Amino acid sequence: MDDVVKFAKASAGPVRPTRQEAEAAVRTLLAWAGDDPAREGLVDTPRRVVESYDELFGGYKGDPDAALSRVFDEVEGYSDMVVVRDIPFVSHCEHHIAPFFGKAHIGYYPRGGAVGLSKLARVVEMFARRLQTQEAMTAQIVDAIERGLNPRGLAVMIEAEHTCMSMRGVKKAGASTVTNQFTGVFQTDREEQRRFFDLARSAR
Repeated sequence: MDDVVKFAKASAGPVRPTRQEAEAAVRTLLAWAGDDPAREGLVDTPRRVVESYDELFGGYKGDPDAALSRVFDEVEGYSDMVVVRDIPFVSHCEHHIAPFFGKAHIGYYPRGGAVGLSKLARVVEMFARRLQTQEAMTAQIVDAIERGLNPRGLAVMIEAEHTCMSMRGVKKAGASTVTNQFTGVFQTDREEQRRFFDLARSAR
Protein backbone atom coordinates (compact mmCIF):
# COMPACT_ATOMS: atom_id res chain seq x y z
CA MET A 1 0.00 0.00 0.00
CA ASP A 2 2.86 2.36 0.81
CA ASP A 3 4.31 1.76 -2.66
CA VAL A 4 0.96 2.72 -4.24
CA VAL A 5 0.87 5.98 -2.25
CA LYS A 6 4.46 6.80 -3.22
CA PHE A 7 3.71 6.14 -6.90
CA ALA A 8 0.59 8.33 -6.77
CA LYS A 9 2.57 11.19 -5.24
CA ALA A 10 5.33 10.84 -7.81
CA SER A 11 2.84 10.75 -10.68
CA ALA A 12 1.20 13.96 -9.52
CA GLY A 13 4.35 15.96 -10.37
CA PRO A 14 6.30 18.34 -8.16
CA VAL A 15 4.42 20.01 -5.33
CA ARG A 16 4.60 23.78 -5.66
CA PRO A 17 6.03 25.39 -2.54
CA THR A 18 4.05 28.06 -0.74
CA ARG A 19 4.90 31.71 -1.23
CA GLN A 20 6.32 31.80 2.30
CA GLU A 21 8.60 28.85 1.51
CA ALA A 22 9.76 30.51 -1.71
CA GLU A 23 10.59 33.76 0.10
CA ALA A 24 12.46 31.82 2.78
CA ALA A 25 14.54 30.16 0.05
CA VAL A 26 15.51 33.58 -1.31
CA ARG A 27 16.58 34.70 2.16
CA THR A 28 18.74 31.57 2.41
CA LEU A 29 20.44 32.37 -0.91
CA LEU A 30 21.05 35.98 0.13
CA ALA A 31 22.73 34.76 3.32
CA TRP A 32 24.74 32.17 1.35
CA ALA A 33 25.97 34.96 -0.96
CA GLY A 34 27.40 36.67 2.14
CA ASP A 35 24.88 39.41 2.84
CA ASP A 36 22.37 40.02 5.60
CA PRO A 37 18.78 39.35 4.47
CA ALA A 38 17.53 41.43 7.42
CA ARG A 39 19.26 44.66 6.44
CA GLU A 40 17.10 47.52 5.16
CA GLY A 41 18.02 47.19 1.49
CA LEU A 42 17.28 43.46 1.37
CA VAL A 43 14.40 43.00 3.76
CA ASP A 44 11.81 43.22 0.93
CA THR A 45 13.98 41.47 -1.68
CA PRO A 46 12.52 37.97 -1.12
CA ARG A 47 9.01 39.28 -1.81
CA ARG A 48 10.17 41.15 -4.92
CA VAL A 49 12.08 38.14 -6.24
CA VAL A 50 9.09 35.83 -5.85
CA GLU A 51 6.85 38.38 -7.57
CA SER A 52 9.34 38.74 -10.43
CA TYR A 53 9.60 34.94 -10.80
CA ASP A 54 5.84 34.78 -11.13
CA GLU A 55 6.13 37.11 -14.14
CA LEU A 56 9.40 35.85 -15.64
CA PHE A 57 8.23 32.23 -15.56
CA GLY A 58 4.59 32.87 -16.33
CA GLY A 59 4.89 30.72 -19.47
CA TYR A 60 4.16 27.60 -17.44
CA LYS A 61 0.59 28.86 -17.09
CA GLY A 62 0.11 29.43 -20.81
CA ASP A 63 -1.57 27.08 -23.28
CA PRO A 64 -0.02 27.35 -26.77
CA ASP A 65 -2.70 25.09 -28.25
CA ALA A 66 -5.39 27.54 -27.10
CA ALA A 67 -3.43 30.48 -28.53
CA LEU A 68 -3.39 28.81 -31.96
CA SER A 69 -6.92 27.44 -31.86
CA ARG A 70 -8.47 30.11 -34.10
CA VAL A 71 -7.46 29.91 -37.76
CA PHE A 72 -8.75 32.39 -40.35
CA ASP A 73 -9.87 30.65 -43.52
CA GLU A 74 -10.68 33.84 -45.45
CA VAL A 75 -7.23 34.70 -46.80
CA GLU A 76 -8.38 35.32 -50.40
CA GLY A 77 -6.51 32.31 -51.71
CA TYR A 78 -3.13 33.37 -50.29
CA SER A 79 -0.79 30.38 -50.23
CA ASP A 80 2.72 31.85 -50.23
CA MET A 81 5.07 32.06 -47.26
CA VAL A 82 4.08 34.04 -44.17
CA VAL A 83 7.05 35.34 -42.18
CA VAL A 84 6.98 37.02 -38.78
CA ARG A 85 10.50 38.13 -37.96
CA ASP A 86 12.31 39.86 -35.12
CA ILE A 87 10.02 38.65 -32.33
CA PRO A 88 11.92 39.75 -29.21
CA PHE A 89 12.08 37.49 -26.18
CA VAL A 90 13.85 37.04 -22.86
CA SER A 91 14.24 33.59 -21.37
CA HIS A 92 16.35 31.96 -18.63
CA CYS A 93 18.69 29.02 -19.08
CA GLU A 94 17.77 26.01 -17.00
CA HIS A 95 21.38 25.40 -16.00
CA HIS A 96 22.21 28.70 -14.27
CA ILE A 97 18.86 30.58 -14.28
CA ALA A 98 20.75 33.29 -16.17
CA PRO A 99 18.91 35.29 -18.84
CA PHE A 100 19.31 34.71 -22.53
CA PHE A 101 17.65 37.05 -24.97
CA GLY A 102 17.25 37.62 -28.65
CA LYS A 103 14.80 37.33 -31.52
CA ALA A 104 12.71 34.58 -33.05
CA HIS A 105 11.77 34.36 -36.73
CA ILE A 106 8.89 32.18 -37.92
CA GLY A 107 7.91 31.33 -41.48
CA TYR A 108 5.17 28.98 -42.65
CA TYR A 109 3.16 28.01 -45.69
CA PRO A 110 -0.57 27.97 -44.87
CA ARG A 111 -2.38 24.78 -45.70
CA GLY A 112 -5.96 25.97 -45.36
CA GLY A 113 -5.85 29.18 -43.37
CA ALA A 114 -3.73 31.60 -41.40
CA VAL A 115 -3.43 32.45 -37.73
CA GLY A 116 -3.41 35.92 -36.23
CA LEU A 117 0.20 37.14 -36.35
CA SER A 118 0.20 38.13 -32.69
CA LYS A 119 -0.57 34.52 -31.79
CA LEU A 120 2.81 33.40 -33.11
CA ALA A 121 4.50 35.98 -30.91
CA ARG A 122 2.40 34.77 -27.99
CA VAL A 123 3.60 31.20 -28.52
CA VAL A 124 7.22 32.38 -28.48
CA GLU A 125 6.53 34.26 -25.25
CA MET A 126 4.91 31.26 -23.57
CA PHE A 127 7.92 29.04 -24.15
CA ALA A 128 10.46 31.78 -23.49
CA ARG A 129 9.02 32.46 -20.04
CA ARG A 130 10.12 29.07 -18.73
CA LEU A 131 13.44 27.60 -17.68
CA GLN A 132 14.86 26.64 -21.04
CA THR A 133 17.62 25.69 -23.37
CA GLN A 134 17.56 27.46 -26.72
CA GLU A 135 17.48 24.14 -28.55
CA ALA A 136 14.47 22.88 -26.58
CA MET A 137 12.65 26.19 -26.95
CA THR A 138 13.09 26.05 -30.74
CA ALA A 139 11.68 22.52 -30.89
CA GLN A 140 8.75 23.37 -28.58
CA ILE A 141 7.72 26.34 -30.74
CA VAL A 142 7.84 24.14 -33.84
CA ASP A 143 5.79 21.37 -32.21
CA ALA A 144 3.11 23.80 -31.01
CA ILE A 145 2.72 25.53 -34.39
CA GLU A 146 2.69 22.19 -36.21
CA ARG A 147 -0.15 20.98 -33.98
CA GLY A 148 -2.11 24.21 -34.26
CA LEU A 149 -1.76 25.03 -37.96
CA ASN A 150 -0.68 21.84 -39.73
CA PRO A 151 1.17 23.99 -42.29
CA ARG A 152 2.66 22.75 -45.55
CA GLY A 153 5.99 23.79 -44.14
CA LEU A 154 7.33 25.55 -41.07
CA ALA A 155 10.65 27.27 -40.37
CA VAL A 156 11.76 28.62 -37.00
CA MET A 157 15.05 30.39 -36.36
CA ILE A 158 16.15 31.78 -32.99
CA GLU A 159 19.13 34.07 -32.46
CA ALA A 160 20.14 34.74 -28.86
CA GLU A 161 22.89 35.95 -26.55
CA HIS A 162 23.36 33.95 -23.35
CA THR A 163 24.48 35.80 -20.23
CA CYS A 164 25.65 32.52 -18.71
CA MET A 165 28.34 32.72 -21.40
CA SER A 166 28.91 36.48 -21.44
CA MET A 167 28.87 37.17 -17.67
CA ARG A 168 30.36 33.96 -16.27
CA GLY A 169 32.46 31.06 -17.45
CA VAL A 170 34.35 32.08 -20.60
CA LYS A 171 32.93 35.65 -20.36
CA LYS A 172 32.58 36.20 -24.11
CA ALA A 173 30.14 39.08 -24.47
CA GLY A 174 28.53 39.54 -27.86
CA ALA A 175 28.67 35.88 -28.90
CA SER A 176 25.35 34.73 -30.31
CA THR A 177 23.78 31.32 -30.78
CA VAL A 178 21.54 30.45 -33.73
CA THR A 179 19.15 27.48 -33.82
CA ASN A 180 16.90 26.40 -36.69
CA GLN A 181 14.27 23.75 -37.20
CA PHE A 182 12.27 22.96 -40.33
CA THR A 183 9.28 20.83 -41.29
CA GLY A 184 7.47 20.07 -44.53
CA VAL A 185 8.67 21.86 -47.66
CA PHE A 186 11.37 23.69 -45.69
CA GLN A 187 12.85 20.40 -44.56
CA THR A 188 13.06 18.93 -48.04
CA ASP A 189 13.87 21.98 -50.17
CA ARG A 190 17.09 23.93 -49.56
CA GLU A 191 15.85 26.71 -51.82
CA GLU A 192 12.87 27.26 -49.50
CA GLN A 193 15.26 27.40 -46.53
CA ARG A 194 17.38 30.00 -48.33
CA ARG A 195 14.28 32.07 -49.14
CA PHE A 196 13.21 31.98 -45.49
CA PHE A 197 16.66 33.08 -44.31
CA ASP A 198 16.67 35.91 -46.86
CA LEU A 199 13.27 37.17 -45.70
CA ALA A 200 14.09 36.77 -42.00
CA ARG A 201 17.36 38.69 -42.29
CA SER A 202 16.45 41.26 -44.94
CA ALA A 203 16.69 45.01 -44.26
CA ARG A 204 19.29 44.59 -41.54
